[in-house]
Parts: sequence; structure tokens; C-alpha cells
Amino acid sequence: MSRTLMPGAAPLPWNRPLIGEDEIAEVLDTLRSGWLTHGPKATRLEHAVRERLGVEDAFAVTSCTAALHLAFLAAGIGAGHEVIAPSLTFCAAPNAILHVGARPVFVDIDPATLNMTPQAAQAAITPRTRAIAVMHYGGQMCDMRAFRRLADRHGLLLVEDAAHALHASRDGVPAGSTADLSTFSFYANKVAAAGEGGLLAGRGELVHQARLLGRHGIDSSAWQRHGKRNTADYEVTVPGLKYVMSDLTAALAGVQYDRLEEFTRRRADIAAAYTSALTGLPGLSTPVVLPGVEHGWFLYAVLIDPAAAPLDRDQVAAALLERHQISTSVHFKPVHLLGPYRDMAHRPLPVTEMAAARQLSLPCYPAMTDQDVDRVIHAVRQLWT
Repeated sequence: MSRTLMPGAAPLPWNRPLIGEDEIAEVLDTLRSGWLTHGPKATRLEHAVRERLGVEDAFAVTSCTAALHLAFLAAGIGAGHEVIAPSLTFCAAPNAILHVGARPVFVDIDPATLNMTPQAAQAAITPRTRAIAVMHYGGQMCDMRAFRRLADRHGLLLVEDAAHALHASRDGVPAGSTADLSTFSFYANKVAAAGEGGLLAGRGELVHQARLLGRHGIDSSAWQRHGKRNTADYEVTVPGLKYVMSDLTAALAGVQYDRLEEFTRRRADIAAAYTSALTGLPGLSTPVVLPGVEHGWFLYAVLIDPAAAPLDRDQVAAALLERHQISTSVHFKPVHLLGPYRDMAHRPLPVTEMAAARQLSLPCYPAMTDQDVDRVIHAVRQLWT
């Protein structure tokens, strides 16, 4: 690939979804159908996830955050309970834990993968622990078989935040197939992007309870009542919430979900190009991929050590934007340093805080051209000369 940056190059965003004619046609079909809320398209997406993962049930909802909230509600997690979780994550899972009245217990992460480990989780278990909520950082899967054994040994609920890992696997085990309840995201920047949207998958009785809670506690869906029952023929079985995915969102999410293999393969190609070109730069560490892992590559996160690199993380991000019009992102500010969670970390989290200070996510998405990828490589390498 050429390493020449063309004059007047347009800004390169950190992320941009790849939307094709199939997605547009499916959305138009939904608009023309006259059925816009949770119905046949959302049901089709749920079936596709069940088939791909081999899980008992799946429920398409408004967001991954909604899926996490329903997961804890459906499992009866509440006041006086603790849920073990990483702090290097988005605030969605800890927020959901607080909203059900429980308390997140933050543990440190592995310095290579930036994932929570079963050993760290085990050390944090107390008599109040009711669940472990894992997250696959950037798309690299945690050791879900080990987490499954740990949860079973202690009688704990295992929740899998697979928002970063829609097409990831480890030793042949797909993300989202092992936990009691798993959550997925179709947010605008995710591997399968629908603007918003999420999904809850897992054990049948728990997903059934979540489905009741997510549609106001009503015993049947609007689509079921439209097709077979009077629209007023329903019962409210529990005081629920409104979390159902619309068919408009599902139309887009369904096509994107079918393209996961294509999208992930392109992300992997970009990641491989970055790793080949950037490995060996002083103070810059490229992502580690463990043996047996098929990485989802939602993030290509490098770590920049200011003691060895010519610039620190924030200076690199600023230089890429100002000199080259290349946007980057940071994932994440540790949750235990955010307002509601300050002073909740009762054990040191040095790896979490080190990684958060050094991490920088480079653009890595299927809509990038080879020229875009080469542009990023050239710009980063130029900062090290």
C-alpha cells in the first residue's frame, strides 16, 4: 500500500457504519408494511441469534443497557446483593446494577487482554455476591469456561456483556453462548450497527421473565394480540417497563447481524495491518490475541507508555487529529473514578488505571478503505520519527 497522504484528505472518523442497499431495502420494507413496533422483524432477529448461539431464548430490546437491566431484574438481583464486574468498561452495566438496588464490586484486569480474570473474580466473592458480570474488552473473549465453572461452584448468576464481541469466540465457544444471560449491542458504533438496539439471550425461564418485564409485564406481545387476540385481551402479570425493540430498528439490525462474519473479517484484516506496521515502535503496545481466540475487533486499542514513547496518549490523539484529521477514541475512563462510583473500589485497581491512562483506540471498521488504513499507519509512524 502507498504511504503517501493525498493533499486535502477528508477527516477520517473514529467509526462509521457500513450500510448497504440490503439494509435500506429492509427498512423500506418495514415502513411499507405498516408495522413499525416489535413484530415480525424483531422476532426474526431473535430467531437468528438463538440459531447462531444455540441458546434457549432471545429477546430484542431497545439497547444493551436495557438488556443488562432486564438481566439483573429477571434474576432477582436486588438490595443487599453484590455483583462482581470490571471497572474498565462503559458505565451501562454498573448503572444497571445500581438501579436494581445492588452494589457493583470492581476487580482489576489482566494487563495483556484488559479483561477481568476468573482468579480476580473469585478473590472478590463474599456471602453477599449474587452474580458475576464479565465483559469482553474490545472483542477478545474472557475465559468463559472458567467463569462458568466458578459461577456454578458458588451458585452465582453469570452475566456476559458481549457488546464488543458479537462474532468473537474462544476455543470454539461463541461469545454469548455460555452465560445464564448474555447481552449484545446494536449501537451506532458497534460491529453490527443499527443506531440503537440490544438483545438479551440465554436460559429460557430467565429470558421469559425478562420479556414480561420488558413489555410492561403484559402476558402477550402487541404482534401476538394483533394476529390472534383482541388488542385489549391481555393481563399485566408484573409491573414492567417498556424495552422492546421496534421493527424499524430490527430491520437494520437483522441485516447487519447477517453480515457479522464479513464485518469481523474486514476488522481483523485492518487489525493485522496495524499490528504488522506498528509493532516495535518504542512505548507502543499493540493488542494481544490469545491462542484459540477469534477476536471480534470492536476496538483496536494500543497502549502508549509515556516513559518510552515520544508522546503520551493524549498528545498522540491530539497530533493525529490536528496534523492528520484522524479521530481516535478512549475506552474507557474507569467506572470507579466516575461520580456515583467513587470510593466503591475497596481493593487497588492499578492495571485498570494504568490501562485507562495509556489506551488509545485507532479507527478499525469495515467502511475503511485500504488507503484509510495506510493513512493511519503512516500518521502514527510519523509521530515516532
